[in-house]
Amino acid sequence: MPDALLLLSFGGPEGPEDVIPFLENVTRGRGVPAERLAEVAQHYLHFGGVSPINALNQRIIAALEADLADAGLDLPVYFGNRNWHPMVEDTVARMTADGVRSALVFPTSAWGGYSGCRQYHEDITRARAAVGAGAPELVKLRQYFDHPLLIESFADAITAAVAQLPADRRDGARLVFTAHSIPISADLSAGPPADGGRLYSRQVAEAARLCAAATGFAEYDVVWQSRSGPPQVPWLEPDIVDHLDVLHGKGIDAVVVCPVGFVSDHLEVIWDLDNEASTRAAELGMAFARAGTPGADPRFSRMIVELIAERVSDGPVRELGMVPGYGCTVDGALCAPGCCELPARPVRR
Repeated sequence: MPDALLLLSFGGPEGPEDVIPFLENVTRGRGVPAERLAEVAQHYLHFGGVSPINALNQRIIAALEADLADAGLDLPVYFGNRNWHPMVEDTVARMTADGVRSALVFPTSAWGGYSGCRQYHEDITRARAAVGAGAPELVKLRQYFDHPLLIESFADAITAAVAQLPADRRDGARLVFTAHSIPISADLSAGPPADGGRLYSRQVAEAARLCAAATGFAEYDVVWQSRSGPPQVPWLEPDIVDHLDVLHGKGIDAVVVCPVGFVSDHLEVIWDLDNEASTRAAELGMAFARAGTPGADPRFSRMIVELIAERVSDGPVRELGMVPGYGCTVDGALCAPGCCELPARPVRR
């Protein structure tokens, strides 16, 4: 039985003075020009320089602590980030000082791929190396993109979003799923080499299929958002805003957007969907509703408890789909040699 659980996330600035240092952490070693950082910084400064992600993660932790207690699991929950405080290195040092010898790690990404999975393994390796001798064993929990509780939460959010549309437009509304774009080269290398690549986009497509089936949508689209990097580098397309133009050209006058690739309503969801996409829809005369994310749903913390019980007691693996998942390894080990190599330099959560 592990001694603790570490919730490992991306991190976000807590005030205007944090924004540029945070973005420098995110892009370190990737050659992103200062003018691009300044451009992205304006997205954060538009909301007072505060990303909602840390507060949202704290809400998840509070719900998780209650659910762990209800399940009879005596696991203190620690919180660490990759790019902003509390930094994972500092958190693992505190865990070591507290006498934690082994811990499970829950990442706030459901996916495979470099940024969705392998980079969390690298975070674990880096944090243990920073602590040195005595660092706890850290076991990352598996990818959970098709967990039934996650799909149920998204499905209910889609249903609630449909109800927000004008009554006379609901029947013809188009369901559109979004996830964070990545370079096509990164997607091609996602997953163990023997699995054929494209694990990230395949998992996103499978989660979208499951959510659409659960809500009775026979037709839907999977598109992308939040691309970054130089324009000559091809990323997964189409972009959500461009896709709204295409739907408008087909006579679609209402759209429900589900950010299936995101756990919580952090800044990229708020900026790219609630700001840019909703504004474009209004310009086109389209009714627009955005489904919520599952992090605030009570089922999300219950899902984490199920993942923990699955790991510590050889419980049943609850999955709905047919696309494989990986990600559960010890002390930052890769799922397989060459798994999720980084041929390009993606900048994504």
